[in-house]
Amino acid sequence: MRIISFNANGIRSAANKGFFPWLEAQDADIVCVQETKAQEDQLGDACFRPFGHCYYRDAMTKKGYSGVAIYSRREPDEVRTALGWAPFDDEGRYIEARYGNLSVVSFYIPSGSSGELRQGFKFEVMDWLKPILDAWLASGRDYVLCGDWNIVRAKNDIRNWTSNQKNSGCLPAERAWLSGMIADAHGDGLVDPPATGWKDSFRELKPDAVEYTWWSNRGAARANDVGWRIDYQLVTPGLAKRLAGCAIHREPRFSDHAPYVVDYAE
Repeated sequence: MRIISFNANGIRSAANKGFFPWLEAQDADIVCVQETKAQEDQLGDACFRPFGHCYYRDAMTKKGYSGVAIYSRREPDEVRTALGWAPFDDEGRYIEARYGNLSVVSFYIPSGSSGELRQGFKFEVMDWLKPILDAWLASGRDYVLCGDWNIVRAKNDIRNWTSNQKNSGCLPAERAWLSGMIADAHGDGLVDPPATGWKDSFRELKPDAVEYTWWSNRGAARANDVGWRIDYQLVTPGLAKRLAGCAIHREPRFSDHAPYVVDYAE
């Protein structure tokens, strides 16, 4: 099973840059997209239905903002698009496809980089989401949580570690929240890893690798590999045993993010 997570920074923009022909060659089973930046009625072209089953959750708060999607070769048993809190749901930040005991989620966690108001909302989301994630972990279901979490975990996940300590996405409270749910030793030591927790697929497969999934559009960040690893596939412990390989596709460039591809053994 191959699952791809990709923040498109506008699915129409990514399409114009060749994303869908590239995707066709990847032989993926499920694709989780974030930041579609479109309403579904604007996506009438057949390219926006690359697989047999495609589901969008648009932002209701304003057009051309946020939005998530799942493309699936197999028809899910159920698709969910809300977690029960309108300020989060209405921004189009969650969609889940269920296949038997497997859930695949496309998440777009808010960024706080625009200022204090949005950073405050990000912290609210983190506090509200934590018990939901804990309940999923304890549910007995297999979960793959794909998406742009807008948080790095440790020094190996960001090029300019020291200078970003006070910037959204690298704040100690954010890093502690994320790594505090993940059962590995690849956080930055702010919190002890839980005995049982989510698994970071990238760190399970590449414990010491320094690779990034997002680069600022300012300057020559991408050319100089001044990046951040903020796109993840977090998985439940049982699925972690099935991790077979992963790759961050820095090129071709479809977005300021790179697609993150993970293979799971059947």
